[in-house]
Amino acid sequence: MAVCARLCGVGPSRGCRRRQQRRGPAETAAADSEPDTDPEEERIEAGAAALSGAGGGRSAGPSSPPRCSLLELPPELLVEIFASLPGTDLPSLAQVCTKFRRILHTDTIWRRRCREEYGVCENLRKLEITGVSCRDVYAKRINPRVKSGRFMRILPDYEHMEYRDVYTCLLHRYRHILGLWQPDIGPYGGLLNVVVDGLFIIGWMYLPPHDPHVDDPMRFKPLFRIHLMERKSATVECMYGHRGPHNGHVQIVKKDEFSTKCNQTDHHRMSGGRQEEFRTWLREEWGRTLEDIFHEHMQELILMKFIYTSQYDNCLTYRRIYLPPSRPDDLIRPGLFKGTYGSHGLEIVMLSFHGKHARGTKITGDPNIPAGQQTVEIDLRHRIQLPDGESLRDFNELSRVVLEVREQVRQEQEQEGGPEDVEGLGQQSPQRCEEPPAEPAQAPGDRGAAAAAEPLAQSGQGQPFVLPVGVSSRNEDYPRTCRMCFYGTGLIAGHGFTSPERTPGVFVLFDEDRFGFIWLELKSFSLYSRVQAAFRNADAPSPQAFEEMLKNIQSLTS
Repeated sequence: MAVCARLCGVGPSRGCRRRQQRRGPAETAAADSEPDTDPEEERIEAGAAALSGAGGGRSAGPSSPPRCSLLELPPELLVEIFASLPGTDLPSLAQVCTKFRRILHTDTIWRRRCREEYGVCENLRKLEITGVSCRDVYAKRINPRVKSGRFMRILPDYEHMEYRDVYTCLLHRYRHILGLWQPDIGPYGGLLNVVVDGLFIIGWMYLPPHDPHVDDPMRFKPLFRIHLMERKSATVECMYGHRGPHNGHVQIVKKDEFSTKCNQTDHHRMSGGRQEEFRTWLREEWGRTLEDIFHEHMQELILMKFIYTSQYDNCLTYRRIYLPPSRPDDLIRPGLFKGTYGSHGLEIVMLSFHGKHARGTKITGDPNIPAGQQTVEIDLRHRIQLPDGESLRDFNELSRVVLEVREQVRQEQEQEGGPEDVEGLGQQSPQRCEEPPAEPAQAPGDRGAAAAAEPLAQSGQGQPFVLPVGVSSRNEDYPRTCRMCFYGTGLIAGHGFTSPERTPGVFVLFDEDRFGFIWLELKSFSLYSRVQAAFRNADAPSPQAFEEMLKNIQSLTS
């Protein structure tokens, strides 16, 4: 009775107002004669009293301040206290006593834990999240032809969903897969972002914009989703294909690695067979038809990628990646960038700073330079002054300046006791030339990378920039002024990552969100633009963990 009275916020001698209203005078008098506390409360309070009176054998004197038990606090105050604790501590708290266990059934506590720990928004009963509704996630991104009636039947019963179940059976259970991941798709890699999206956990595959529009926003499509179709039972659905969600499976293989499996691969097939699947994939991947691509070599690369990646539509393994840590003295803010790679299209590169060096690591790759490899490295100790006036258009003049810096770097490395041929600038093998002469732009990376750096002190006023005559670029809409240039090296190799070597180039910093790289040997220019997206659960726990992650993803394709 006393527990009920306290939960109602009423004094212990008055009992529960609601129950008193339903009873007669005789029942009320009998109820008031009941003890104020239940045996469990008496045991806890007796233990607290014994502890308070055990100080040196002295009992509390008359002047001692009254001691207040946690059990005597109003329920609404206990709700506020419990809601501020980590969700992982609440199950232990529920074992303390019956009163705590009852209060921990309050859904407000679990709603707050879902919001603060996992970013779940307040208006979940309306299926809304910031800027996107869960209805849109399904109806617009997954299956545009679905009708509202069918849509409501296949969604979970949110009206009867409890936040405690959402926290314990969905968010906490699958917390280890939240964040950024790189799928193991041979040399192509990829970027997967697993997020809490409304009452779903969704794995979004991030794709670069269509070639060569490097400044366009990223595209994304769902690969899988997890939600509570029934209370206490999480359902995994594969979103691959064009026939809507279907049965799937997620397995956490080990720390920082998990896998997905589709149990109904027939949903991935299209009625028109492989030809229709290829045409649909080509429109989504490249934004064009095969007839629009006139160069035979590019057609071969595209067809090769479709055949290879389609083998992974039923089972994929993902390895965790972190965003690079940022320091105040970095040249620009590190992060993810979209870059042009000739016939290979646009690829995702991670720019990170390592003292005197900056590195661009491929998150997505191609058959020449696979994902995980360091596509470019920049020596921040050696700035390059571009030629003035008409000399800026002279490729030979630019080449002369860069080769002079390369020789200076070589001499410094010899004095420091470094390897004599650290850049690997030997004779070019004939089989390295993976692009035919007729191709308008060679793919950077089709044949080297290593260097060093010193953080920038002043950005300067900028200087004119234009590509030298003979240097090809997939995107002619590059900035015509730059802040500064540095000596760098680019990794190039033959098909299948054969005979890799490092060749000299020029790193061109345009602004905070764009940079470029001139590949001297390939006479090609790559333009990079920052990925403008906010990623949760993607920060490295330490600089050492980030360095270890880079080594791991590079070792997979070395």
